[in-house]
Amino acid sequence: MKLLDEKILDSLAKLFKLLSDANRLRIIFAIGKEKKSVSEIINETSLSQTLVSFHLRPLRESGLLATERKGPFVYYSVSEPGLIDLLISLAGVSPKGEIEDKGTFMFPPMRFMQRWMK
Repeated sequence: MKLLDEKILDSLAKLFKLLSDANRLRIIFAIGKEKKSVSEIINETSLSQTLVSFHLRPLRESGLLATERKGPFVYYSVSEPGLIDLLISLAGVSPKGEIEDKGTFMFPPMRFMQRWMK
């Protein structure tokens, strides 16, 4: 079996590094599949404006988040909505963030996460 191309592996490593911060994940889940302003993200995450802005920048620069300006407001959206589904599947939670009580994860290799999520 041939390993993945080095460029693909490097790209995956960069993605996982970008997603390795819990606050960035909070922001991504707060945005979900909608468009949210910074103030809406702050309200949903309970993070400070400074911290939200700090994390929005690399998410935007990486292309994970898209922006749209409407008057004085900037709205953020997840550029690939499938990312939300993937993260929900990896975490074994419902779209509302509730831990699935089925005893099995939708993505079986992540079963080890169960002990950390209880």
